[in-house]
Amino acid sequence: MTLLKLLAILAALLGSPLFVVISALALLSFHSVEINPSVVIIEMSRLADTPLLLSLPLFIFAGTMLAESNTSKRLLNLTHALLGWMPGGLAVISLMVCAVFTAFTGASGVTIFAVGGLLLPALIQDNYSEKFSLGLLTSSGSLGLLFPPSLPLILYGVVAETRVDQLFLAGILPGLLMLALLGGYSMVAGRGAKRERPQHPASSIGKALREAAWELPLPVIVLGGIYGGFFVAGEAAAVTALYVLIVELAIYRDVSLRQLPAIMVKSMVLFGGILVVLAASMATTNFLVDQEVPTRLFELIRQYISSKYTFLLLLNVFLLIVGSMLDIFSALVLVVPLIIPIATAYDVDLIHLGIIFLTNLQIGYCTPPVGLNLFLASYRFEKPVAQLYVATLPFLALLLITLAIITYYPPLSLFLVNAAG
Repeated sequence: MTLLKLLAILAALLGSPLFVVISALALLSFHSVEINPSVVIIEMSRLADTPLLLSLPLFIFAGTMLAESNTSKRLLNLTHALLGWMPGGLAVISLMVCAVFTAFTGASGVTIFAVGGLLLPALIQDNYSEKFSLGLLTSSGSLGLLFPPSLPLILYGVVAETRVDQLFLAGILPGLLMLALLGGYSMVAGRGAKRERPQHPASSIGKALREAAWELPLPVIVLGGIYGGFFVAGEAAAVTALYVLIVELAIYRDVSLRQLPAIMVKSMVLFGGILVVLAASMATTNFLVDQEVPTRLFELIRQYISSKYTFLLLLNVFLLIVGSMLDIFSALVLVVPLIIPIATAYDVDLIHLGIIFLTNLQIGYCTPPVGLNLFLASYRFEKPVAQLYVATLPFLALLLITLAIITYYPPLSLFLVNAAG
């Protein structure tokens, strides 16, 4: 049995799909203690009946549609018309566009490939240094993961069994703090950049607003619908998916009927992989709980760490390593179930814990030496990955400062949640 588990781990190292490896380990674990492996299938069936899970495929579909359309260009034109006059305006615009785009697509790789190709030449043309521009786009590729309707926020809610509407609220202030720090640094660094004022600013803004008029209501639909009491997260996802489908297919016509089946397949393959990994992970978690692994782990940690704050410090280090080695979906379903019992024992609020998790995993994407964003940006911009290591360091430092504030000042995450009752 141990040999089979080692073979499963070896298969993972050789590049086998994660859902295959996780499922194999779950089945082998239950078989080793003579529990019927059908527990894994039962867990999958239970997950399929979770109302919250319905929002994932719908938001994934909406995000894929937006990624395949010209949404990024319209957002760029609008923010440039509004903020292009500022010192460092294009850099701030880049941060905002990346954050909004990632919030809806849920994947930093998509943002780097879809938006990076537009923004890098524009930044360099405006006299931003290549080093600054590469660091900005690489580190901001995952910047919107704390903003609703971020898919990782929803996934954490499913795994941790916490309310997604509260997670949506909890991520807003920490996300804005990140934008503020990075934006402030960008404004200072971009003081010498060339800024072209439009000859007729009012008409430029009006034109950009008209172009993006149908996509601007999307955040209002999601947040206003949920917190206005009109619908729950699953219904918000359905309305969002239908709205995006009509806008991109019938109004803007960025996506043709011919492309629609491929987009649906692409989004559902992603969801299918998440569902299988989630089911296998939850089943494995039940196995670990039955074997009292979290309890033993907590007792071991408790021998050396009595302070909640020291635990949070070590948790951050651990999650940064995890975030640099795994994609965010895999990291959530694998690590969250193990950490939650320990964090609860240290009296860490689960909503606050979720924001800490996502912040760490977001930063892990651009953490040397193996952060995923570094390699995606290296491929997209055709630059050596070592050059990107150096370029991202100032931004990484600011993100780590934000992480420290989020970790040790829980009201930043919980203020809006508590205010909403």
